[in-house]
Amino acid sequence: MSNHGIFDTVIRGGRIVTLSDVADGDIGILDGVIAAIEAPGSLTATAKTIDVSGKIVFPGLIDCHCHFRGWEDYGLASRMAAAAGLTTIIPFAITDTENGESLPDAIDRHRAQLEGSTVLDVAFHFQLGADPRILEGIPAAIKGGVRSFKMFMAYKTRRPPVMVGDEFILRAMDLAGANGGLIQLHCENGEVIYYLERQFQAEGRVKPTDFPDAAPPWVEGDAVQRAITLAKTSGCPTYIVHLSTQVGLQAISRARADGERIWTETCPQYLLLAAEDHEKWGPLLKIGPPLRPVNGPDREALWSGLESGVISCIGSDHSPHPKEIKELGWDNIFDQAGGAPVPYGAPSIETLAQLVYSKGVGERALPLPYVARVLSENPARIFGLYPRKGVIQVGSDADFTIVDPDQKTRITEDSLLGKAGYTPYEGWEMDGAITMSLLRGEVLMENGQVVGNPGYGRFLECGPPVDPV
Repeated sequence: MSNHGIFDTVIRGGRIVTLSDVADGDIGILDGVIAAIEAPGSLTATAKTIDVSGKIVFPGLIDCHCHFRGWEDYGLASRMAAAAGLTTIIPFAITDTENGESLPDAIDRHRAQLEGSTVLDVAFHFQLGADPRILEGIPAAIKGGVRSFKMFMAYKTRRPPVMVGDEFILRAMDLAGANGGLIQLHCENGEVIYYLERQFQAEGRVKPTDFPDAAPPWVEGDAVQRAITLAKTSGCPTYIVHLSTQVGLQAISRARADGERIWTETCPQYLLLAAEDHEKWGPLLKIGPPLRPVNGPDREALWSGLESGVISCIGSDHSPHPKEIKELGWDNIFDQAGGAPVPYGAPSIETLAQLVYSKGVGERALPLPYVARVLSENPARIFGLYPRKGVIQVGSDADFTIVDPDQKTRITEDSLLGKAGYTPYEGWEMDGAITMSLLRGEVLMENGQVVGNPGYGRFLECGPPVDPV
């Protein structure tokens, strides 16, 4: 488009970040999409000009891994994400298998819950559970815009059952792969973890500090290698969630070098926290896979994997439970009174983007395109939203996350919107501040306040996966 065009909104004077470049410029927005990207001062708006001189303009940031379970409903979840600078989320939805709900019916139910409540755009992954009947709905689910399906190779004691074996995974891979879908796998050897947890309990090793040793790094590495074998057998694109170990990364790196469509993510907790943090936070940091020792090889390996591009994305794995239930695990990290497992999961969606920017760009001097790669373009590519989302180019949605690199911020629980009641990053000083976001040309968040309206957010139908960069 000519630089003489008139636009609804112009974002003026920012440092625009793409995967290959960082350049000063103006962005012209028309009817919710990017209509022009030109030199500073060259575009004119009819309604609004937003001056972001001295600030960084990223493509709208995406959390591609989060869980809400109804405890934090989609209205609250979307406000939490928006306040933190995100413009799109892809949560994991579940089917009501106990009442025989099919995948297509579950999609309709979750879409109805979104209607009128979300301030930002939402796509879905679905957790398949362990009921073989659910698999027959995969082709229809894909036609309905959901193309990503997750299974667990662990959690043997969870009810209703979720842990599945190789045959189940292959059946799901065949159906998803044949219809343009994607399989996600939680990779831990569940049989070994079940054995070790029972052994630890018999020996009285049940404190929160004992928990990481019941799922040691090789348990993840073993399952990652098995996932790669299954993906090779089926030919289905496969995504390894929340990678936490060097041994798992090495297996994925080899598979990627061999041309396999095996992709992975990690999470801030595996980059920044450690097993030793259980001494302070106890059962509040019970997550799966567990945190790794501070002096082990895993955290630096994951940072290297992000720099090299072997790790494509960073997701939050936001999955909190009521604090009072989690804290029952101080005396026995494995079982509450009555034998119910202490739940896995911690709050993280509201700290995701700030940590990725501050710890990556601010502390490790990673280039700005790293943020655009792991929180925008690669999530959009892998989960079928590219090029509508994830990139700043003409024709894409006018989604932006704007950072002031000169501000300092501090993470505190009392500034967060979520219901968890704590953050393991309490008091951490952050380089930079996320000061604004726009969704399809409309201001979504400004200075931490969500100004977007409930109902403006949309359900996003996903296309087939595109290889990450």
